[in-house]
Amino acid sequence: MTKTTRLRVFQQQIQRLERRLVDLTAVSNRLSWLRAMVFFTGLIASGLVFFFYGPWLFAVSLIVSTVLFSLAVYAHQRIELAVARHRGWREIKLTQIARMQLDWAHIPLLSRQQPRFEHPFEADLDLIGERSLYQLLDTTVSLESSRQLRSWLTEPIPDLQQITRRQQLVRELIPRHLFRHKLILNTTVAANTAKIWHAQRLLTWLEQPAEAGLGLWVIIAGLLVVANAGLFWLNYLGLIPAVWQATLVIYFALLFFKSGATKELFHEALALQDALKQLDAVFRQLERYSYRQTPHLKSLCAPFLDKNRRPSTYLTRINRVVLLAGLRENPFVWLLLNLVFPWDFFVAYRLDRVKDQMAEPAPRWLESWFELDALTALANFGYLNPDYTLPEILERRSDDLKPVFATQAVGHPLLPDEARVCNDFTLCQLGDIVIVTGSNMSGKSTFLRTIGINLALAYAGGPVCARTLQTGLFRMFTCIKVSDSVTSGISYFYAEVKRLRALLDELERDHPLPLFFFIDEIFRGTNNRERLMGSRAYVRALASQRGVGLISTHDLELVKLADEVSTIHNYHFKDDVAGDRMVFDYTLRAGPCPTTNALKLMALEGLPIPGKSDEGDSHLNTLNRPI
Repeated sequence: MTKTTRLRVFQQQIQRLERRLVDLTAVSNRLSWLRAMVFFTGLIASGLVFFFYGPWLFAVSLIVSTVLFSLAVYAHQRIELAVARHRGWREIKLTQIARMQLDWAHIPLLSRQQPRFEHPFEADLDLIGERSLYQLLDTTVSLESSRQLRSWLTEPIPDLQQITRRQQLVRELIPRHLFRHKLILNTTVAANTAKIWHAQRLLTWLEQPAEAGLGLWVIIAGLLVVANAGLFWLNYLGLIPAVWQATLVIYFALLFFKSGATKELFHEALALQDALKQLDAVFRQLERYSYRQTPHLKSLCAPFLDKNRRPSTYLTRINRVVLLAGLRENPFVWLLLNLVFPWDFFVAYRLDRVKDQMAEPAPRWLESWFELDALTALANFGYLNPDYTLPEILERRSDDLKPVFATQAVGHPLLPDEARVCNDFTLCQLGDIVIVTGSNMSGKSTFLRTIGINLALAYAGGPVCARTLQTGLFRMFTCIKVSDSVTSGISYFYAEVKRLRALLDELERDHPLPLFFFIDEIFRGTNNRERLMGSRAYVRALASQRGVGLISTHDLELVKLADEVSTIHNYHFKDDVAGDRMVFDYTLRAGPCPTTNALKLMALEGLPIPGKSDEGDSHLNTLNRPI
């Protein structure tokens, strides 16, 4: 199925969902009125029965009215759940279309984390932040999954075994879009929210030691309740004085004495109620799913398939107890329950027991779920872009004659399909350095980011924006978005020097993996003469190291290094003038750039430019270089 066809299918599904939502909303409104009518009719009817026929028929009438009202409430809740699920489905489909069309205004930004500029490549490749690859990919419904996805995209040291494993899982998940979408739907509808609670809070609560002696306090409080009831009836029959009043005071004093421990236990359980509902919905789906033809997915979900320790069994128990604990939030209900039963002590005891039973297996369940959630984000990216491919990651040997990096029709995934131009590119051996020249706006910087962002995707285990991509394992380091700092008193040039020093240090570091580096407009922060001298020396230093890299520059003099160093190669992007505007085809070509556009751009904007008589002026010669 092509991307266009998939987009059309989503649009048709949204239209069907909206029609169904209109029908369901109408039914929900009718049931809402029916609930009100049943309630007030039953109330009036019961009152009339009591007035005309006495208390016994009144009791029967009240029971019948309550049953009818309960049935109306149940039917209304079922319809409301259906409405919520249809709205959830519609939101999923709308977000999918937004991701396909790069409609950033409608792509959720689930994490407000800013890129780390001290990271080797995170900020320069637009991996994190607004309108980033992370925002485009992140369909996760758990905070920890989202963080795991980020760590995969920004891992400085790729691991071939982990990459291969994630690729196998992503390959199985890509065609199973219903499975992936239901995971999102079940989680969000379960608690009407987009994220589950921070898992560490849940784990911390589960790991808290049980309250000492709760079982004994249940027995003591139970005996006091029985004693209160017995003494009350003996007093009511006139056999003994009102001793029950004293025992009742002792009972409630005991409740208040131990309320600190029970109240804290209940409060934390109720705060985690939404998270527990979400986990229950997700884990039930994973338990029931048929893992035919998905051996890697089945292996990942193995903790959910143990019939003797099904997560849903534990979660049902704990959710049931948390629901009972919630009844105490109403003071009148709390008073009534504790008068006839040691409610607080019993519920606290049961909560401690089921919490203790769940504490040991819960971390394994959560770990598997968070990894699956992050993997579904990568699989969803591949599903929405069927022309993307899973790359081939190779562990390179010293005698390997294959190129260290080769790709066909590689493009930038953050560019719209209609604006994206794809290129072929190959680096044959370690030590290769490509100098990319070209006029301003011709695509040099974008090409550097294109290679870098696809490498990040490849090492995360996801599909890349290319027809084919084959690469070895590299560490990555970039020098693209260097900026000065007014508060730290660091100039742009000094910041660039520090970044390039860090790059060289990383290249010289004794590490099993070679370095893939990207430098945009090297030494742009200083004058032409020193920029050229510094650039030549720096590129020579890079050429003698164990790595490969791309360097973009406006200095055409720098391309002469290819004549002096065999591992340095020239590529370029060209431009042209069509009427009164610049035209770029963004196609990568071999060799140095044969054109410049500085004076062309100046002329198009009506700025004064030198005439032929001025071409000998040395201070104007620099304008003939691209800007």
